[in-house]
Formats: sequence, structure tokens, C-alpha cells
Amino acid sequence: MNRYAPNSPESMARLLAMFMITDGNMDERELDALENLHVYSLLGLSRKRFVATLTQLCDEISDEAQDDGLISMFDKDRIDGYLDAITDRQKRLLTAALAIDVCKSDGVISDAEMALLRYMLGAWRITLDDVEAELIRR
Repeated sequence: MNRYAPNSPESMARLLAMFMITDGNMDERELDALENLHVYSLLGLSRKRFVATLTQLCDEISDEAQDDGLISMFDKDRIDGYLDAITDRQKRLLTAALAIDVCKSDGVISDAEMALLRYMLGAWRITLDDVEAELIRR
């Protein structure tokens, strides 16, 4: 697994990228949402660096494929590593808010996206009310 500095823009981008691919289908509306939400500037990295982070994530996950090509998107240790890389509460709230927006950008939050979202919020001890309160403050 690629190691990024704790709380780095790449650590946050990797989690958002995970939400983009977790249902096995990357939708153009998710990419459009990144632009519309100004995700690159909010994270503090360029579009090119975000795409490189997304590509690295896909490479990491595909490298873990079993001999039959089966890939486990919900590898607990991998996901925990991604979540543990963000320790700052404000960055967690921002990442959670952006993840929610990315998930719903294609018109439906898939079961896989919902499972990952619930897991993330639980691991970080964040509620939807916490996310909403943070958004209102901005």
C-alpha cells in the first residue's frame, strides 16, 4: 500500500477515489462532481495529482487480486489503513462531506458506497449531524 503523509491531500483523495470505484463502476457524473464541488482546491492538490492518486489506488487494489482475478473491494485492513491516515477531525469531516456528495452524484448511493460510508463514519466516530454542522459553519 502506498503510504502518504498523515492528513495529506493525497490521503484524503485516496479515500474519495475509493468511494468512486467501490461499486465497481466509475461514473462520469462522479468525475463531474469533483469539478463542481471544487474538490481539488478544497483538498489542496491539482487535478493531475488527484488522478495519479486514483490510478495508484486502482493499481494497489488490482495487485491484490487473487489468482482467479477476484478483487476484494472491502479489505478491512486496507480500508482501515486509508482511514487511519486521516487523523485531523476537520479533515475527516471535509472528507466525509465530499464522499457523500461523490456517492450521490450519479443519482443513487449504491449498497457498496453506503457500506463504506457507514464504516468510515463509524470508524471516525462522526455522525451525519456532525457533517451537516460542519457544512453550515463554512
